[in-house]
Order: sequence, then structure tokens, then C-alpha cells
Amino acid sequence: MPKPKRAPQPAPAVAWLAAPQPHDFPAAAAYLTLLAPDEQVSTLIEALHTAPTTRHKAKDLLRASRLPLLDMQNVHVGSDLAKIAAGQPLSPVLLVRGDLLSGTPLHIADGYHRVCASYHTDENTDIPCRLVRAR
Repeated sequence: MPKPKRAPQPAPAVAWLAAPQPHDFPAAAAYLTLLAPDEQVSTLIEALHTAPTTRHKAKDLLRASRLPLLDMQNVHVGSDLAKIAAGQPLSPVLLVRGDLLSGTPLHIADGYHRVCASYHTDENTDIPCRLVRAR
């Protein structure tokens, strides 16, 4: 006699901190320093500290950034997936807006692995973000 099928388990909801952690800002600065001069990076980081938090879907962040979805075997994505499964909140992501007319993609200054982990949980996950415009 075949075993009865179980209903698929819903993916755990992703919990989020209210604000980025202090170490997220230097990590974002380290990345942005590869793309812009120090003065511009300082201005962007200051803006990220005070930017309002908005929410965007994981799938839209990946599309706008033009970054590939990292697989679950990536050590950092796996670590974030373990945090999600344990109910531990993740830090909001830090973003620099792209430019549609010039073709510049969105830059995930900090939180790329969190975006990928959230996508693996549910591509429609609303991710809290701090989004600033490059000046």
C-alpha cells in the first residue's frame, strides 16, 4: 500500500532586523571603493546611514542588479539559509540605485548573499533595503 503523500512544508518566513548592523557599512564601503573614488564612497555611506528603509522583492533586486543567483551550496548563502531556518533575523541590504538610461545596474553594496538566500526561500520575499542614489 503506498504511503500517503505529505503536503509540502511551507518555506520559513525570513525575519529581518529593523536596521543594518554596524559592520554592514564598512563592508559596503569596501565594495564601493572598487567602483568609485573615496570621496564619493564616503558620501554614499553617509547617505546609507540615514536613508529610509524600503522593501523590494528578492527577484527584482537580482534582476535590477544583473547579478546571478548564487546556489545554496555557496558557503555564505548556506549560512544565511541556516539563519533563516533557525528564525534568526537578517540585516537589511544596502543598495546604490542604478540608472536605466545609461544602463548602469543596481549595486548591492552589502547583502548579496542575503538576497540570494531570501530568493531560495521565496523569490517574492520582501527585503528591507536602504537605497541611495549615486551622486
